[in-house]
Amino acid sequence: MNNNLQEQTKWSENVILVDADYVDKVAFSLIVNFERMIGRRIPQADFAKWIDCIALDGGIREGEHETQVVLIHQKDKSQMENFTPGHYTEELNSKAFKDHLGEFVINAYPLEDIAGGEDYLADALQMVAVQKEVKRIMVIPNAEDTYIYNKVREALNRLDDDEKRITVFAMQPMPGGNFRQEILGYSLMAALGIRADEINSKS
Repeated sequence: MNNNLQEQTKWSENVILVDADYVDKVAFSLIVNFERMIGRRIPQADFAKWIDCIALDGGIREGEHETQVVLIHQKDKSQMENFTPGHYTEELNSKAFKDHLGEFVINAYPLEDIAGGEDYLADALQMVAVQKEVKRIMVIPNAEDTYIYNKVREALNRLDDDEKRITVFAMQPMPGGNFRQEILGYSLMAALGIRADEINSKS
């Protein structure tokens, strides 16, 4: 796991843990498919709007909350190509924004090239989940990779804390566990400005 993440000493009540490379790939796939379907150009996803949607799906409501957004990405990727803002070091890392859901503090952690790197998200999740001050976790793993998803599920099934609200986001319903589930595509479609009426008119 990335050492900088292990050195994190203060945690917020709410944490959003993201495999940023995977989410960027899904956003690209949605853009390509929906441009073809609805016949118009789709802009890059609004990063702040996407985070708001994830927060709402994870149970955060209007108020003065603090939420940490942890973006984990491969070291050779400098940005999320399909989000705005999207550059890790220049636009996202150590940045924050505030709106009706409170303050969101963003940090991006490049993944070191080490053996067992595919376990990084589950390891990070396990570390976050045992922090006493963390009450709500929203995690977006690459659930399309069965190995990674099972690792995440195992990490959460070992967690002995009924007080925490944990939501796992995936593109389709997955085998369940000690957590809630939400569909990732809805938040991304909202951030991309794709409206339900546009899709319904084409179906």
